[in-house]
Amino acid sequence: MINKYHPPAEAAEILAHCKKLTLVNTTDELIDLACGGPGSDYFEVAYDVPGKGRVLEATVARVRNGVAANYTEPYMRRRDPDCMVIGDGLPTDKESFRQRFGTDFSPLREQTFEWLKSQELAMFGFIAGGAGLGMDALVIAPANAGFFALGLAMLQGILPGDELAPDFLPRAIIYVAPPFRHTHFQGKQIVVHNRRDGLHELFSYNLYPGPSAKKGIYGVLLGLGEREGWVTNHCSTVQVITPYDNVVTIMHEGASGGGKSEMLEQAHREPDGRLLLGENVVTGERRYLEIPRSCELHAVTDDMALCHPSLQNGQGKLVLTDAENAWFVRVNHIEHYGTDVHLEKLAAEPPVPLLYLNIDAVPRSRAMIWEHIQDAPGKPCPNPRVIIPRKVFPGVVEGSVTVDIRSFGVRTPPCTREKPTYGILGLFHILPPALAWLWRLVSPRGHANPSIVDTEGMTSEGVGSYWPFATGRRVEHANLLLRQFAENTRVRNILCPNQHVGAWRVSFMPQWVAREYLARRGVAKFRPDQLRPARCPLLGYTPRQLQVEGRMVGSWFLQVEVQPEVGEAAYDHGAAILRAFFHKCLADFQDPDLDPLGRQIIQCCLDDGKLEDYERLIPAA
Repeated sequence: MINKYHPPAEAAEILAHCKKLTLVNTTDELIDLACGGPGSDYFEVAYDVPGKGRVLEATVARVRNGVAANYTEPYMRRRDPDCMVIGDGLPTDKESFRQRFGTDFSPLREQTFEWLKSQELAMFGFIAGGAGLGMDALVIAPANAGFFALGLAMLQGILPGDELAPDFLPRAIIYVAPPFRHTHFQGKQIVVHNRRDGLHELFSYNLYPGPSAKKGIYGVLLGLGEREGWVTNHCSTVQVITPYDNVVTIMHEGASGGGKSEMLEQAHREPDGRLLLGENVVTGERRYLEIPRSCELHAVTDDMALCHPSLQNGQGKLVLTDAENAWFVRVNHIEHYGTDVHLEKLAAEPPVPLLYLNIDAVPRSRAMIWEHIQDAPGKPCPNPRVIIPRKVFPGVVEGSVTVDIRSFGVRTPPCTREKPTYGILGLFHILPPALAWLWRLVSPRGHANPSIVDTEGMTSEGVGSYWPFATGRRVEHANLLLRQFAENTRVRNILCPNQHVGAWRVSFMPQWVAREYLARRGVAKFRPDQLRPARCPLLGYTPRQLQVEGRMVGSWFLQVEVQPEVGEAAYDHGAAILRAFFHKCLADFQDPDLDPLGRQIIQCCLDDGKLEDYERLIPAA
């Protein structure tokens, strides 16, 4: 049976010598494995670690709506942004294993193989990125890490052994070995990418699926695209149908916490049905917006979108399809019942079992997505998650879609006269294509990011906001993204903040309001008299006024400098922070291999170019 999977030689040796092998065919089998067996409701994932004894990594409970897994260590509940290292000698701008640890990866690779041989293992096959466009892959994991394997199978799919194509040939493989984070990496999350001829090996030395089962496979797809000349974009995508049956497709990119999952949600309403546009952090004043009927939403992608060359139609608009089988939905914003009744209902009574991470649930209870595990007394975990198969989302769109609006989300802090920051973005901005490309190059990680381990100050996730997951050269991805913008000039580009607009706390309302407004408006170009250049050229244009369903939005939500709590001086201080951030980040792209057009755009930014300069470099259609 193993031969049907055509495992690489070293994997075949591991499988032949391990204590016991379970070939998994379905997610139902993995649910039982995760919980300790068909008759078990609770399981402890633990390992004997030399010098430490028995180390408990996670507890797993079988609940009425799926499986709830919780890590004993708060650090393991979020992705460490520094978890990736490269184990091979192929071209890369990422830190190598030798650079970080002072030795080649090969000896540890052999030790990992030997450890796996001493374990009871589980294995299954899947297609990373989906049939036809991705690549065949395998996972080999300890059998007691069934919840991790379940998460991977849900996210990437699982191929029953008796349904494997005769030509199934793994080009990627994940090896899971959790104890090594204690014996070799001081307890840190480490994922090693080892690119070999015809095979991308990924070694996961931790059990949080974010860096490996999720973003690790993303890195595998990015490597494939880098070799073949295309991108798996870091975005959610939604088809928006207005009350007037107008259909607009929005692609929303951004660093972790940038609002990708939220773009697929209906705007959160107050008990009386109004939208809380914002709350002033200085005065406590609240402003509301009334939209009687929201647009209908049909989700397309949640986090990873294949923009494969075979999908493009040459009509000036980007075409994409989902690269995932399920979505890794963060629910930290759902703090009580009734916040998002659609998602809450789906998670509470799903048609198929779901996997809950960092959700407080006991065996045989019902996991509720607002019951977040506590990192410390009174401090809920900021990264509760639920993995939901895309097929169970009502109205989910199958196949490829054509993008009308390309949005980028940024987490912004409050900005006031007393404490000026880069929180100077208005409700939304319209960007020329060249400037939109620059925002992808710098991709600010932003304020109070809930998805990753804390970092200080304003930091960057780099090209396309997916650079933390890529294994190759930064300049290659910059060129691929530039090609997307240069070839798809009929796509409208916008920029949306979340969390704050100047002195107003806004959560994700800017992108929800922008979605409602732009969908109703359609894909027509803005007339020059409808826009005004932002005071900071890096922010493109702002609408002169904004009216949604006959309700006007205050100008201070569009032009932050007119807020009395901010003013022009604080705004300009924030603009200087943005300018310095761009200049610092763009220094990474001063590479002779950068496309000449890209060099011109970057130089325009370094020379403090004006909006018309960016518009000349890539004219919008």
